[in-house]
Amino acid sequence: MDVTVTINGQEHTHDVEPRTLLVHYIREHAGLTGTNIGCDTSSCGACSIHFNGEAVKSCTLLAVQADGQQIRTIEGMADADGTLHPMQQAFMENHGLQCGYCTPGMVMAATSLLEENANPTEQEVRIGLEGNLCRCTGYHNIVKSVLAAANA
Repeated sequence: MDVTVTINGQEHTHDVEPRTLLVHYIREHAGLTGTNIGCDTSSCGACSIHFNGEAVKSCTLLAVQADGQQIRTIEGMADADGTLHPMQQAFMENHGLQCGYCTPGMVMAATSLLEENANPTEQEVRIGLEGNLCRCTGYHNIVKSVLAAANA
C-alpha cells in the first residue's frame, strides 16, 4: 500500500505492508533513526513523535494511518543551521540525559507538554511525562530541563 507522509517538512512516499508500525516506517523507510524503538507496546515512550502537532507514541499507529499527515521527529526539532530547539538546549545544559536512549521521546513529549502548558509546576511536568520512561536518570534532571526550557 502506498503511503505519503510529510516528515519534518519533507514528503515521503513508500509502498509498505499495511501492518507496518509508524515507528518502523520512520526508521526504515524514511531513514530517520532518532526515533527509538523501546518496547513496541506503548509503555516506554522512546518512540514519541509529533503527529499533526500532538505528541504520540509512534509504535501505537500504523504507517497507513499516517497517510497524508504531518509528522515531526527529533531530527526536525533543531533549526536548519543546527541551532538546537530550546528543549534540546535545556536537556544539554541541565544534564537531562545519561545514556540518551529515551531522550528523543522525552524531548518530543516535553515540547508538547509546554505547548499545552507554557508554565508548568514541577508536579505538572512529572505528570505530563509519566508516559515516558527513563531507566538511567531518576527524572530529576529531566524535570529540571523541562522547567528550564519553560523559563527560556
